[in-house]
Amino acid sequence: MSPLSETIKIVLRDAAEALSLFGPHDVFLKRIEAETSAKIVTRGEEMVISGSPEEREILHQLFRVLLALVRKGVHLSERDVVYAHRLAKQGLAEELLELYNEEIGVTYKGKTVRAKTLGQRHYVSAIKKADIVFGIGPAGTGKTFLAVAMGVTALKAHRTKRIVLTRPAVEAGENLGFLPGDLQEKVDPYLRPLYDALYHMLGVEQVSKMMEKGIIEVAPLAYMRGRTLEDAFVILDEAQNTTPEQMKMFLTRLGFGSKMVVTGDVTQVDLPKGKKSGLVEAERILRDIDGIRFIHLTQEDVVRHTLVQKIIDAYARNG
Repeated sequence: MSPLSETIKIVLRDAAEALSLFGPHDVFLKRIEAETSAKIVTRGEEMVISGSPEEREILHQLFRVLLALVRKGVHLSERDVVYAHRLAKQGLAEELLELYNEEIGVTYKGKTVRAKTLGQRHYVSAIKKADIVFGIGPAGTGKTFLAVAMGVTALKAHRTKRIVLTRPAVEAGENLGFLPGDLQEKVDPYLRPLYDALYHMLGVEQVSKMMEKGIIEVAPLAYMRGRTLEDAFVILDEAQNTTPEQMKMFLTRLGFGSKMVVTGDVTQVDLPKGKKSGLVEAERILRDIDGIRFIHLTQEDVVRHTLVQKIIDAYARNG
């Protein structure tokens, strides 16, 4: 029906399709209604949208895309619906269909891993094409998880021989002496997010086996000094807490057949006051070098609980 009509009618196939589209207890529908002045009336498997021509067209595009995803077997989440509505307001909702066509890999439980936002798709594309990629953005944007997923996919496809994951430990100074336990016990808490991503993709047992064989290595940044990493997919996490010297040391470990992904959030630097962040300095120094890509993710790419994005927005307004 033309968007210039006073109302737009959308007819669904059955009650199951309505449940998938509107969410349990209509939770998706209520989120959409809270963010629009248009009126949405549902009667069984039929919905009627009324409001201004602009609002009607936005919602028509939104529900057309969401319905197409449901009919492709996609299980929508509240985050998916909120993000799709945001894109529809920019006339970009159709791009979601392409997002869901592109698979990155499969978790050990058989769940397909995909980029969930346009920013994430840009990030994944950069990792595929460039040897060094910096993923910069706030918490919850999938920087680390997507990098690990890409590394595991490359390993399974024999495009790389091993995965090396590292991050600066204890506020980048790596002063671990005061902690109890041996060195491994001291650093493991700081590397836990990397283990979590690996376990999600491969399972605990498989990760343990690969670590025993040296196919996967998870280590603090200090362990990278003096090495050349060849035929490896290398990820440096929490890079905002490196010093410029540490960042230079890390980047110059790049060997033949290797790829590096550097992730960090420049708004959460834990370095001592007056210390420059190696991540910030790296972008200033390296941004014009071919083969190095800097991808900036934003709160628009947050894929955690919807409150996380609101928290990031609130801090940004009051920063």
